[in-house]
Amino acid sequence: MTETAPTDPADHGLDALVDAWLPLPDVAEQLGIDVGKVRRLLQDGALLAVRRGERRILSVPEMLLIEVDGRMQPLPELKGTISVLADAGYDAAESLRWLFTPDESLRWLLTSDESLSGTPVEALRAGHKTEIRRRAQALAF
Repeated sequence: MTETAPTDPADHGLDALVDAWLPLPDVAEQLGIDVGKVRRLLQDGALLAVRRGERRILSVPEMLLIEVDGRMQPLPELKGTISVLADAGYDAAESLRWLFTPDESLRWLLTSDESLSGTPVEALRAGHKTEIRRRAQALAF
């Protein structure tokens, strides 16, 4: 399953890594679909979400969505990467932590934009799917 429900949002420590979160109704609005279809994207491993906040609202990092041809959609490279991370034994919170943790060794991939911190999700958004999946595969060993 691609969601997790830690007892306290601080348990997963993602708020320090992820700048902007979207609750599922907002994700549905951005994608132009209903919330049920967003839940299906979570079940299918096309998106990741964790419960956060006092009300334990299931939320998706905004960076996992991207505009393609004028329409918002889940980052296309994400589904395969989520699958590789799941094969390495990562749950949703662990996968998000890995995707959003800066990695100095990735900065060379993103040299054109000084504002980027070198996270795997930034590298995916920049088109470096193969390198990120290779690194995710190495986590299983």
